[in-house]
Amino acid sequence: MSEFEPGDIWVVKVGSSLLTNNGMGVDRSLVQGWADQIAELRARSIRVVLVSSGAVAEGMQRLGIKARPHSLHELQAAAAVGQMGLIQMYESAFQRHDIHTAQILLTHDDLKSRERYLNARSTLTQLLDLGVVPIVNENDTVVTDEIQFGDNDTLAALVVNLIGADTLLLLTDQPGLMSANPTMNPDAELIKTKPAGAVELDDMAGEGSALGRGGMVTKIRAARTAARSGAKTVIASGREQEVMRRLSQSDVTGTLLTPDRESVVARKQWLASLPTRGYLTLDEGACRVLKGEGRSLLSVGVTKTRGSYTRGDVVSCLDGDDREIARGLINYGNEDVVRILGVSSDQIESVLGYLAEEELIHRDNLVLL
Repeated sequence: MSEFEPGDIWVVKVGSSLLTNNGMGVDRSLVQGWADQIAELRARSIRVVLVSSGAVAEGMQRLGIKARPHSLHELQAAAAVGQMGLIQMYESAFQRHDIHTAQILLTHDDLKSRERYLNARSTLTQLLDLGVVPIVNENDTVVTDEIQFGDNDTLAALVVNLIGADTLLLLTDQPGLMSANPTMNPDAELIKTKPAGAVELDDMAGEGSALGRGGMVTKIRAARTAARSGAKTVIASGREQEVMRRLSQSDVTGTLLTPDRESVVARKQWLASLPTRGYLTLDEGACRVLKGEGRSLLSVGVTKTRGSYTRGDVVSCLDGDDREIARGLINYGNEDVVRILGVSSDQIESVLGYLAEEELIHRDNLVLL
């Protein structure tokens, strides 16, 4: 599959059954192998966010619990115990390469809230810039039935959208997506590549394992979510030798699910679908650089604002005739924007007393209409 281009920002998700060797305890040799490969990717300027399941499974193993609990509080307790071991294991594996790791625990609410979404995005981006490998997991210790992701495949796909990743790699204990259940159909074949939106994929998916909450159903759903941002998804065996190294060389060993649209178009559709909370009126210069040069929107080019909005809300950008030319995720609330209208970026901190971002709307979070 030489046409596959993995890009330089990846989200790699590791499943519970794979990580804990089907409940036998954390497979540290596998973890060290993944850390070794990620270290090599970093040396080649490929930045990786690792989304890891396994806190509940590790906690169950430490506490001697044989079957996954049904009680939410039991699950939370197991996660609290297991998360300690999970992070210790990753920290130890990456320290061999003098690489720091960071623990990021998220709930669904964190990414539904636009302000928290931007805060999480800024933190993850800063960690990657510092050469740190973020280890992301659902915050199982505090989630409730209403806000839990339900599986880390979904969480990984949302992280892809969050940081604008190029590739989502879902490492599992299976070789990839099969055309049928291989335990029941000996003629089942590995699906090499399909568009993520292909309806026939739904008939090929099976149920999740006893330890994990995800199966191929959630992986296909995750691939479709990632595709909205234009990201490619690969489902592959985490036990495959040098799976990440091979993928970095465009050698896909599992199943490749491709987006139906180019990333820019997909991201435009995502941004354009969000509700608008306020309006910014731009001067002629700002309109020109936004439309003609694809730059970020700076406060110096904004002459007026209206509406009630907070950091992370979507606002419309209007020209002098009140025609909407763009919309995007704002980095400041309306009260602060009023204070910095027409102010240059290097003066924002002196006016507000703090600097959240140099831009009102970063170009990555801006869509032209």
